[in-house]
Amino acid sequence: MEKEKTEDQINSNNEEAIKNDGNVEDNEESSEKNFEQKIAELEEKIIRQYAEMENQRRRYEKEKEDAFEYGGFSFAKETLNLIDNLERSKITIEKDENLNNSKGFDKIINHLDIIHKDMLSILKKNNIHPIDSIGKKLDPNLHQAMMEIEDETKESGIIVQEIQKGFMMKDRLLRPSLVGVAKKIDKKEQNSVENKEKSDEKK
Repeated sequence: MEKEKTEDQINSNNEEAIKNDGNVEDNEESSEKNFEQKIAELEEKIIRQYAEMENQRRRYEKEKEDAFEYGGFSFAKETLNLIDNLERSKITIEKDENLNNSKGFDKIINHLDIIHKDMLSILKKNNIHPIDSIGKKLDPNLHQAMMEIEDETKESGIIVQEIQKGFMMKDRLLRPSLVGVAKKIDKKEQNSVENKEKSDEKK
């Protein structure tokens, strides 16, 4: 009996040892998986932080470039007011009959033209250029339509009048051109207007 008990104890001890070995292996596998997972998480975190740093660097470079390229944007915009005032002054002087008849009229106009050309030349040296408008198709990115002008000879949307000149600073809009665009008269509408005019004449 004692011999059988001893054998049973040995067998049970062996089973427990096998179980313990299995548990140890499972624990090792589990800890290894956790370790690999932590490494993967750290790698992903490092990649995200690197990408964020790269984006910040690019933003900083873009801001620095814009500051260098367009630093005088507000100043240039204000300068356009001087050109506008100069052009208005010239128009006012040309319409003044008393000045028209004076001896110094031509000199005044010539001096204003020289100043105007000099100002445009300075703007050009700083990559500021006037926008071509007359005869062009209306572009909402460059032009702002202020009125429609009936014109049989032009397609609708073609710019026929420039109220205020627009300017570009390199590839950026400094201010849009204020323009009047052609409006093609409908033939039916034109005929009705002509008939009305004829009937008014008969009366």
